Amino acid sequence: ELGWDEFYRQSDRLDLHRRAAWAIFEKGLAYRDFTPASTALENPSGGWLFNPGMRELTREESDRRAKAGEPFVLRFRVPRDSRREVVVPDLVYGTVSKSTGDLVDFALLRSTGMPTYHMASCADDADLRIADILRGQEHLANTFKHVLIFEALGVEAPKTAHLPLLMAPDGAKLSKRIHGPVVSVTTYRDAGFLPAAFVNFLSLLGWSPKNDREKMSRDELVELFTLDGINRSNATINFTDEDPFDPKAVWLNAEHLRALDVDDLARRLMPYAQQAGFTNATPEKLRAIAPLIHERIRLLGDVGAVADFFFTEPRSYDPAELIPQKGDAALAVQALRKSKEVLSTVPAFDRATLEAALRTAAAELRLKTGQMFQPIRVAVCGRKNAPPLFETLEALGRDTVLTRLDFALGLI
Repeated sequence: ELGWDEFYRQSDRLDLHRRAAWAIFEKGLAYRDFTPASTALENPSGGWLFNPGMRELTREESDRRAKAGEPFVLRFRVPRDSRREVVVPDLVYGTVSKSTGDLVDFALLRSTGMPTYHMASCADDADLRIADILRGQEHLANTFKHVLIFEALGVEAPKTAHLPLLMAPDGAKLSKRIHGPVVSVTTYRDAGFLPAAFVNFLSLLGWSPKNDREKMSRDELVELFTLDGINRSNATINFTDEDPFDPKAVWLNAEHLRALDVDDLARRLMPYAQQAGFTNATPEKLRAIAPLIHERIRLLGDVGAVADFFFTEPRSYDPAELIPQKGDAALAVQALRKSKEVLSTVPAFDRATLEAALRTAAAELRLKTGQMFQPIRVAVCGRKNAPPLFETLEALGRDTVLTRLDFALGLI
């Protein structure tokens, strides 16, 4: 539902990457480096060592050693005869440059024949005629190498826009290894974030529109997005060990939820109601309660906590909550008995009829509405804080309401 674009897997295009690397080699712009892997102190990782002397091997000697089966890395021959500046006109960071004298000869193919990131990325971009590249700021340093590769391939380098990085509250870069749930899209999906709200939140990490709006649909984001609205400073996602969700993300999701029509909300709630264990959840029932919880949920997954009493019997509440603030147990019993009597006989069990009948009953008992309605609300919902009372009674139905009033009377 995020609307994924067409994509290509680099692992499916290895032949293309290798052909591009060897085309660079045939132009004399790359060379074989036969320096063996080492576990020496200067190279504790055991990775392939860079030996500048390998640049001087003749083509004949290089071919002979390769034919003999000697392993090698294919390296780009960074120009050394002139210290030229490699210029990158980045659309976010402006024009940046680096001298070729500050670049080492980097690998295009590993000793296994696998293309490096630099080779694969540039070969794909050249083949697909990519015009603009948007990626993380950490890759800005790689762009100087990529400019040289594009030149060697005989194509114009794409324009680049390097985006601010996403950081944890402690200032560390977000990491799949360290911050797994926070960086996983499924974490947000499983909690009940709307795709449109999630995209809205991500768009505001390092970018802002000219009019300072925050809630935007995807169509509005497409219309408003410009590269000059991107910030150079990194963006922080605020989360804790207890709560992986940034408060801004939750707020935006609540705003997007409120914009849904009731039918759409009910449809989206169904899998989360089932996930909460509400086996009696039906499209019709969710359609009835959706208007009552529309303003009360922030995430679709909140249905389990906010709407539980619509699907299960509230049995674990404190009986003391049945007693209104200005009243006692006798008053609560009086209110519950009267409401049971009235609700047993009302001709219709709809909001308007229920409200009129219960307000009349409160007047007859000379009770304030709060004294009358709190015991009813706690009896049917199991809590003081609940959706509008009369709409809730209608959604629950006469039989369920009377059963719960009976149970409450048995507690006090």
